[in-house]
Amino acid sequence: MELIKEDDGLEPVSPVGQYFNSKVMSVSVLGILELEIPIDDSQAMALIKGVFLPIHPRFSSIMMIGKKGARKWKKVEVNVENHVHVPSFSFPEGSSSPSENDSFLKSYISQIAMQPFPQGQPLWEIHIIKCPTSEAQGTIIFKLHHALGDGYCLVGSLLSCLQRADNPSLPITFPSVSNFSSANKDDRNIGLRKVVSRCFSPLVNTVKDFGWSVLQSTCVEDDLSPIRCGSESFQPFLMSTVTFSLDRIKEIKSRLRVTVNDVIMGVIFLATRMYMQRASTNSNLSTNSTALVLLNTRNLRDYKSVRDMVRPNSESPWGNNFAFLHVPIPKVKPGDSQFSDPLKFVHEAHEAINRKRSSFGVVLTGKLLAIMKKCRNAEAVAKHISRTVRNSSMVISNVMGPVEKLSLANHPVKGMYHTVAGTPETIM
Repeated sequence: MELIKEDDGLEPVSPVGQYFNSKVMSVSVLGILELEIPIDDSQAMALIKGVFLPIHPRFSSIMMIGKKGARKWKKVEVNVENHVHVPSFSFPEGSSSPSENDSFLKSYISQIAMQPFPQGQPLWEIHIIKCPTSEAQGTIIFKLHHALGDGYCLVGSLLSCLQRADNPSLPITFPSVSNFSSANKDDRNIGLRKVVSRCFSPLVNTVKDFGWSVLQSTCVEDDLSPIRCGSESFQPFLMSTVTFSLDRIKEIKSRLRVTVNDVIMGVIFLATRMYMQRASTNSNLSTNSTALVLLNTRNLRDYKSVRDMVRPNSESPWGNNFAFLHVPIPKVKPGDSQFSDPLKFVHEAHEAINRKRSSFGVVLTGKLLAIMKKCRNAEAVAKHISRTVRNSSMVISNVMGPVEKLSLANHPVKGMYHTVAGTPETIM
């Protein structure tokens, strides 16, 4: 990373941005667009210069080391050609079928995910895959460094490049957060015991959550299992996708009086334990396994666009505004009849999330990281975060999607998904 003598007026890199671009970790967000028609990339450079780069100054900035070792963002001229890759060489000539290209695409994604960014240019790349697969006629991969912002910002940036397929002149809309939350419960007949419990439970939960977070980051780690290898080195990863009906998920949510996220978490936890059983018939399904669930710390009731995030004094500012929640993966005890009650995974996820939302453990953990950075340095905090992730079994992250079908430069989008690369957990 280059040193600069004069850093007056340069924007400082946020603490989380420093942690995610350190000697310990280089974390990226991969956003994948699957397109319904073959890609015509003749307008790619013009679109990047006219639409993508203006989204935020950080897409035209490099990270520098200024006075006293402080990291700053410095605006530079962007040579777009250095950031756009069309890897026709990665795929075999004359492939017999699109499905044959699937494995090559997965290998390519794994390859670029493992490669560090050059520090002398802005921290983003775009990969245009013209080769058809079983899922799409073409694929575009956005690789964006997590130091630029969190998933909410970066996926929002990708959405800013898209238009509605039915009418590009109309704005993209998003479902209200209230449509995904649990049904309101009747609180008119609350007894004294519940009132006392509500007053004291945040205190108790805060002590438990903060204490457990410290232990999980230092001396306590999950059991080794088919979903946790415990390796300290970064391993190549394989990306897989599966599609569920949101209407069916909402139906379960309404019947159980939980949230959409609770249902999705329950599905993931159930599938994880089923996978553990299938991967090893002798697998212990009562292992201590923890999921780190990423929580957006912005105070949001509805989706905010990138334009809203970059406004001065925005209520939902651009940046890395998230925290980890340690959520235990429900155990399947010996003697349980082959996952006889799948809904218990949803209920347990709902109870765990609600309990942790009522505590201030996340706030205290953030204060602890700030004290560590002040007393030591950003590298020490990065090691602490890396150890926290490595001691857990998986990380869960999600971002709300738009209502309408979208297109990119008149290319209808069939699917869009994202993941994170550069962290030491076994499953993301």
